[in-house]
Amino acid sequence: MPDPSSPRRISRRGLLGYAGTTGLGAAAGAGLVVAAGGGSPAPANPAGPAAPVPGATVSPWGAHQPGVAQHPPAVTEIVALDLLEGVEREALGRLMRVWTGDVEALTAGRGAPGDPAPWLSAAAADLTITVGVGPGALGADRFGEGPSGFAEVPPMTHDRLEERWSGGDLCVTVAGRDGTTVAHAVRRMVADAEPFARLRWRQVGSWNGTDPDGRPQTGRNLFGQVDGSGNPRPGTELFDDTVWVGGGRWAGATTMVLRRIRMDLDTWDDLTRDEQERSVGRTLADGAPLTGGAELDDLDLTAQAQGRLVVPLDAHARRSHPSLHGGRRIFRKGANYTREVETPRGARVESGLLFASYQADLADQFVPLQRSLDELDQLNEWTTAIGSAVFVVLPGFEAGSWLGESLLT
Repeated sequence: MPDPSSPRRISRRGLLGYAGTTGLGAAAGAGLVVAAGGGSPAPANPAGPAAPVPGATVSPWGAHQPGVAQHPPAVTEIVALDLLEGVEREALGRLMRVWTGDVEALTAGRGAPGDPAPWLSAAAADLTITVGVGPGALGADRFGEGPSGFAEVPPMTHDRLEERWSGGDLCVTVAGRDGTTVAHAVRRMVADAEPFARLRWRQVGSWNGTDPDGRPQTGRNLFGQVDGSGNPRPGTELFDDTVWVGGGRWAGATTMVLRRIRMDLDTWDDLTRDEQERSVGRTLADGAPLTGGAELDDLDLTAQAQGRLVVPLDAHARRSHPSLHGGRRIFRKGANYTREVETPRGARVESGLLFASYQADLADQFVPLQRSLDELDQLNEWTTAIGSAVFVVLPGFEAGSWLGESLLT
């Protein structure tokens, strides 16, 4: 992303047409995983699980926290907290018990215990609340050793990370169809954590995961791209193998990487439609591969037209394709954001994507994909990661139990 106070760089308009045959590298930015996956059309689904009937209540109980596999909602708010000094295993157990009561009440549309404004907890709001723990909450005196492969994301060449959007010992992701209900749930979770942790950052985004008739759809990012077409479908064996930790003390958990990705819409808009589509390898109209077919059909990475590859060597969909990574996949969710920022030239609007990646093994799945994108992805020209954080999403819990019970007792 160019500094708004510096001269605007030259557009790549004349260069993109040759990317498919020359392997031209990316200039500046970070991988934006728009369509990771897509090795076989059978397990993919543009929307993941069936969207709930508008106005549903999502049960908080089960082997996994339901917010991970839930169809992308209209509003997502994610907060990270830092544990206070001296908060160890016993205190964490108390916090998890409190949060469990909050989750059960708020997702059912009731006020949380001690809630000063219980009428803001709307019933049937499609609300999910997902709790995760960061590296600082692990260790012998806290949650113990994390699952295999859980570690910080190593530095990427194009990252321009800011501390205010990175890190955290705890994470709460609240998602639903109504911004008021979501914001209220976040406030209650943060307020009830005050004896144990302080707020580190808060990020809010939106997503359109249904069509005008209420049917599930993949949704689009602010570049206008259909974003997430290659996701494994929740409820399938492929999804379970991709996302859930399968055994040991963390069975039922997953790992989450949250990347705050700034998007340069001004220079993106300078491109022709053909240039935009070739940078991704998919059409803008419906997300179908440039090699033909429908959104869920796989890309033909060998297809050529007029002596050049239809899907360029540095197209995002090629660089993130499972066939280039030993079948490795992730399950991704996005939420668009905009905010006003001050610059030496005055206020401007910053736009971007809150990109959440879920996988069983962070080091073996997410990191190789991200490195591939960091090395050679056309979208690096218009995207920059400015925030990064990693968490283990706790296993689910049943009625009468509480979040993290097996890990803390």
